[in-house]
Amino acid sequence: MTVNNDRLAGAKWFKSTHSSGNSECVEVAFLYGGKVGMRDSKNPTGPALVFTAGEWDAFAAAVYDGEFDRL
Repeated sequence: MTVNNDRLAGAKWFKSTHSSGNSECVEVAFLYGGKVGMRDSKNPTGPALVFTAGEWDAFAAAVYDGEFDRL
């Protein structure tokens, strides 16, 4: 689900410690009810994606397994 970032005003956003600091980063926040938010670090006031815990686990596993690696 995509939400306007103003609905996530109290969220504590962070980047991975593996982030190289370039402009291609995302930020993540652990939200109420076990949900997880993700937004573009270049546009912190823009919309954010919100995942359920199960959706986040599936997404993170797919990233770890390389399912989104570029060819």
